[in-house]
Parts: sequence; structure tokens; C-alpha cells
Amino acid sequence: MARLPMYRQIADAIRGKISSGEYKVGNALPTEAQLREEFSVSRVTVRQAIKLLVESGELESKQGSGTYVKENKVNYDIYQQSSFAEKWSHLDSVTRSDVLAFEIRSASLTMAEHLNICEGDRVFYVKRVRYVDENPITVEETWLPTEMFPDLTYQVMQGSKYEFIENQKGMVIDRSEQEIIPVLPPSDIADLLGIDPAQPIIEKRTRSHLIDDTIFEYSRNYFKSSDYKFTLVAKRHRS
Repeated sequence: MARLPMYRQIADAIRGKISSGEYKVGNALPTEAQLREEFSVSRVTVRQAIKLLVESGELESKQGSGTYVKENKVNYDIYQQSSFAEKWSHLDSVTRSDVLAFEIRSASLTMAEHLNICEGDRVFYVKRVRYVDENPITVEETWLPTEMFPDLTYQVMQGSKYEFIENQKGMVIDRSEQEIIPVLPPSDIADLLGIDPAQPIIEKRTRSHLIDDTIFEYSRNYFKSSDYKFTLVAKRHRS
């Protein structure tokens, strides 16, 4: 494989320092002169690296001020079954959940279909706003069969339900089926996320399975498109 051009090596090095927290969001990058000295390259090479990162949305250039680390969208790895906190664990951020509803309801015909239970069976309905450093990132609605989780509590849902299921219940989470839809937010969701109702958001519908194929959860998550991106890798089928 051909060796990467020097400007791309520098861009990758800067990305690494952003990921590690050495270069923090909102902070200015070292000057061109400092970067030239650090990497022992020409001004043109440094400018190519910065131009690449500005055009990809990772840096922001401010006339007469310098170049700054831009807040990047979290890359939601749809292939990795992980909790909200785990999704953000690579960043120096604090996550929390505000539980807006914690109720027991009778499963509708549609919800019974989603959870593979009978209509009228009892389910927990939980609505939460998930925050990263006081920024409301997503609103989540979750339905779980009460028969599987009779000891589920409001306090558990203030934290990680996956941690409760795996560490306290001893269940093994295997996979999820996810459907992603661009939508205009319902008015209550727009209010909770602090956005204009005319701003499109991402709705993710999920059915989650244990290792024995039991469906333990159905959820709907509403994401601000300004904070998340979904990256998929598609492989061509070879006949």
C-alpha cells in the first residue's frame, strides 16, 4: 500500500490528538509555525492538512483568530449493541438521564407484536431524555415486559438499563433490529431537545434480543441530526 502523503499523516495526527483530548473542542490549534516545527514540514503542507480537516468539518477556521477544534457529531456505530454511556465513553463528557415517565401499561396489539407477547400483557413504559454535559442529545421511549423485569425501578432507569440487565439480572444481550427514519419531530420531542419543530430529526426504532432470542425491549429514540451521524459499511455481494 502506498505511503500516505505527509499532509494526510499530519491530519491523522491532529485527529488523534482531538480523540485523546489533547486538543479540546472549542480550543485553538497550535499556530502554523508551531505545527511546522512539530512535524518538520513546510507551511504549504501544514495548510493542506488544516484545509482537509476544515473541509471535513473537524476544524473551524476563524479569520484573524486561528483554527479551532469543532464539536463533531458522534458516530453512532449501528453494528455495535451498546448503551448510551458506552457510545460516549471515548469523550471527556458526563452523561445522565432524566426519567420523565415510569409507568406500567397494558400492551397494545402493536406493542404485543413488537415484544412477542400477548395483547394486554403488562409492560413498563419509560420515557427519558439523555444528556451529554447538559446538552439534550436524544429522547428515548422504551417498553419492557414486566414479567421479565419485575424488579425494574425508576432509579435503574436513571442509569443504564443494559448494566441492570447484564450485571444484576445475569442476562446476555445478543443483538438488535434497528430501523432508522428521518422525521419532523413531534412538538413535545422538539421542546425536550430544544430545537425548532421544522428541523428534521432521526428516529430509530429498535427491537432487542437476548442470546436465547427472547425479545426483551422495544424502543424509539429521537436524535438531533446536529449531534449524530450514522455510518454503515456495505459490501458488494459476489456471485
